[in-house]
Amino acid sequence: MKIIISLILVSLLIVIGFIAAFFWAVSSGQYDDDYTPSVRILLDDEDISLRQ
Repeated sequence: MKIIISLILVSLLIVIGFIAAFFWAVSSGQYDDDYTPSVRILLDDEDISLRQ
């Protein structure tokens, strides 16, 4: 029974850590850019002739 309680406590600590990391990422602006991912394929600046 002690192992179940300890596993629950450890999993709660992990969940709290992931939630804290998510809120830190949101508050630091990691998810602010909504436009660039949709047009990233169109913004390819690399010249194909340089590969050969």
